[in-house]
Amino acid sequence: MNRTPALDLPPPGLVRMRLVATVLLVLMAATFLVSRQLVAAHPGWGFVRAFAEAAMVGGLADWFAVTALFRRPLGLPIPHTAIVPNNKDRIGDQLAQFLRDNFLIPRVVARRMRRVDVAGAVARWLTDPPEGAGGQFRQGASKLAAQVLEALDPARLGGMVKAAVAARLTETQVAPIAGRLLRAAMAEGRHKPVLDAAIRWAADAISSNDTTIRQMVHDRAGAILRWTGLDETVSNKLIGGLEGLLAEMADDPDHPLRVRAEETLDRIAWALQHDPAMQERVEAVKAELLANPAVAEWLGGLWEQARGALLGIARDPERAMRGRLGEVLRQLGETLRAERLATTVNRFARRAAVSIAADYGDAIVRLVSETVRSWDVRTITGRLENAVGRDLQYIRVNGTLVGGLVGLLIHLVDVLL
Repeated sequence: MNRTPALDLPPPGLVRMRLVATVLLVLMAATFLVSRQLVAAHPGWGFVRAFAEAAMVGGLADWFAVTALFRRPLGLPIPHTAIVPNNKDRIGDQLAQFLRDNFLIPRVVARRMRRVDVAGAVARWLTDPPEGAGGQFRQGASKLAAQVLEALDPARLGGMVKAAVAARLTETQVAPIAGRLLRAAMAEGRHKPVLDAAIRWAADAISSNDTTIRQMVHDRAGAILRWTGLDETVSNKLIGGLEGLLAEMADDPDHPLRVRAEETLDRIAWALQHDPAMQERVEAVKAELLANPAVAEWLGGLWEQARGALLGIARDPERAMRGRLGEVLRQLGETLRAERLATTVNRFARRAAVSIAADYGDAIVRLVSETVRSWDVRTITGRLENAVGRDLQYIRVNGTLVGGLVGLLIHLVDVLL
């Protein structure tokens, strides 16, 4: 019945203290017997006998009290002994109720969580962890993660991931998101480098295709233009004009063509967010892309890369923590030091804890109570005795010594009076 033999074995500390207390009691008994025979030889032995006698009584009394908690002393059916075995179910119920009344009431959890700085603790651990902090946990967790990733069927899991990503993309309206991103990029001026790059690309394209442009003008020019050589002049003017225009656009941020390009981008951003026709066209393009086998293969490649990266991190977490992942986590820790964000994180942690207490408090209480009830008598007795038995053996030692001192004091008073 839910027994774990290893947990029933007494720890070495308990065995050692039990032996010390028992040896001390036996020593007091032997001292009493010896001193009782020597009292007639010298009055001083009376003090030894009084100490040993009272120590023996105190040690026996405390041995009886400690033993009565877990079993019947000497196996005798003495009333009010074997307290723990006889009240196992009541102990489980009261332990569960103690947890419920002191830890799992939402207002108690909220009050205690107000004093807990979750964000600060996480920030300190991420930015400046103590030497070896989390090492065993990280190694154990990473080993488990690696085993789970290796045990899962890569093909089946990859198919599930691809299907989930594709379904998510299908459900998501891309156009409004793209419009908001474009509008935000323009508001922050992040579109300007893109325009600069497009202008440079156009200039490079004209320069590298100079011969092709001249040949196109020559082929489309009339016979008279070719005979007079004016086609070459037209080509020079055309190429020079385009290069000059692109150079002006590159040098002048307020060039009219650049302004018109920005206005066009602004209209595109608006249309992506508000024009149903534009949104339908974007959705059609998205659906066509998702139906393309090359996109499915690309998604599969992304999953394999992500799986390989996760396995690398799981197999060597320390190396990962020294790399970009560690830098990202340290930056996250620095970010968590911000007062506003820390307040938000702590508020979220507090609400989550309160919600767990409110939703699952009764279930936790029943789990504790039913678990204790399911243990057999020997199991719960062994576990409780292993937990507190060493301190109880100290009570036996203290009872023996204190009893001896009290007996010595009484004998001294008796001699003086």
